[in-house]
Amino acid sequence: MKIYLDRIDDDFLFEVKNENGHKVLIDNKSKAEGEVKGASPMEILLMGVAGCSGIDIVSILKKQRQEITSYHVETEGQREKIEDATPFTGIHTKVFLEGNITEEKAKRAAQLSFDKYCSVSKSLDKNISITFDVILNGKQL
Repeated sequence: MKIYLDRIDDDFLFEVKNENGHKVLIDNKSKAEGEVKGASPMEILLMGVAGCSGIDIVSILKKQRQEITSYHVETEGQREKIEDATPFTGIHTKVFLEGNITEEKAKRAAQLSFDKYCSVSKSLDKNISITFDVILNGKQL
């Protein structure tokens, strides 16, 4: 796996491209002047957790013939100042599912994703506490 990054203005705006040509803009959210035109690197890391777990959970539920009518995630990172950096110390994801899905299968799909299959979460879990909640048809499980 390989990505390519190019600076595209005279400030902090970068375009990142994967090997298939898909692009993402990265910018500095804390810059003193100018409009922020892209996601920050830390936001992209959270997007990776949300997207990776989403692919896993939907895949697992589809294999179990569960009917998903809506899938929504909110992923939030907690950060702490450590010397000159402010890394994530915790990441919490709320998975909102709607549809004809059994509670047990919804909980199990999320648990399998975060504990076993999500490569992004597994890449981070040695240093960051990663937790999740599942909300199925408006009920927190």
